[in-house]
Amino acid sequence: MRIESIRLKNFKAFRDVELSNLPELGIFVGANGVGKTTLFDVLGFLSDALKNNIRQALIKRGGFKEVISRGCSGLIEIELQFRLNIAGRNRLVTYVLQIGEEKGKPYISREILRYKRGAHGSPYHFLDFSRGEGTAITNEEDFDKPDEELEREYQKLGSSDILAIKGLGQFERFKAASTFRSFIENWHVSDFHISDARPSREAGYAEHLSPSGENLPLVAQYIFENHRDIFKTILEKMKHRVPGVEEVSAESTVDGRIVLRFKDGSFKDPFIANFVSDGTIKMFAYLVLLYDPEPHPLLCVEEPENQLYPILLNELLEEFRTYAQKGGQVFITSHSPDLINEATPEEVFWIVKKDGYSEIKRASDFNDIIALYNAGEKLGYLWKENYFFGSNPR
Repeated sequence: MRIESIRLKNFKAFRDVELSNLPELGIFVGANGVGKTTLFDVLGFLSDALKNNIRQALIKRGGFKEVISRGCSGLIEIELQFRLNIAGRNRLVTYVLQIGEEKGKPYISREILRYKRGAHGSPYHFLDFSRGEGTAITNEEDFDKPDEELEREYQKLGSSDILAIKGLGQFERFKAASTFRSFIENWHVSDFHISDARPSREAGYAEHLSPSGENLPLVAQYIFENHRDIFKTILEKMKHRVPGVEEVSAESTVDGRIVLRFKDGSFKDPFIANFVSDGTIKMFAYLVLLYDPEPHPLLCVEEPENQLYPILLNELLEEFRTYAQKGGQVFITSHSPDLINEATPEEVFWIVKKDGYSEIKRASDFNDIIALYNAGEKLGYLWKENYFFGSNPR
């Protein structure tokens, strides 16, 4: 599964924005404050709403009035399109979420999972809920049957701010809801902090790197103990990208904590993570994320160039691209011309503000950018020299 398109209405800086034909690897650039982080926060919002509910996801962002676009009223709307295997074929499925507020309380005005049957057929609603109640189809594989033969099951949720895909997605008979729920649960929207990844951690268990990276020692220990070949690959990549690093280990201390140790070939004893560079820690964390034994279907990574030597960015982008080609979609924000130089026009988007709201443009939609790129110009150079902003769409 991967996201094919995103449409947003009244979500913070995005009053009315649509991104279609999203690639496996997407790089989003733009000045500070234009909405790059907000774009990723849409995905984080869905993840938070699934874990808890709409109300708590909104409170985390300041409440409904802080999330709805300035000067706008009505509903916040998020629409995603993705591919789902139905009766042996990958079909385009649409998820629509509309959120309103009434008397200070947020509610889900409409939540739909639908698939359009044929070019002119009526939409096939796997799931259709409003204010905490609605129906879901249990014989989804029979999508070609007439409407009267579809088995719709009525359900009522505990509250009007709970996602239907959260409740129904726990049951296998609602296959579309269950699959989409699992898809969102396994997104990784990175909020990585070097300071969180450095300290030792109490002995425990973690299979996947957390968004902030604070469990990095535990995940390294898990991969080393359970997936030795993958850990060997990560170590070989580290040796290549960070000269001097010969070994990385996650070791137990006498007080029952786990620390990362990095062995430099020039010294007899290894250094604990507190005494190695930011770039070394960050590169190791990215490799742990990218070589996860059970990859995430979607990675969102903000400004991966921070703390990294520019010459490493080409190789890091290739790692992201390889990850995406294996089936895990990757979205990146960046301010680095060096990283953007290694991208294609289909992969690069830029975000600008117009009349107080954000717009998203794609490099491949502009003739002059395509012409310059085909003539050998690098996209990072074109962006740095403001060629993007004076371009004419195709």
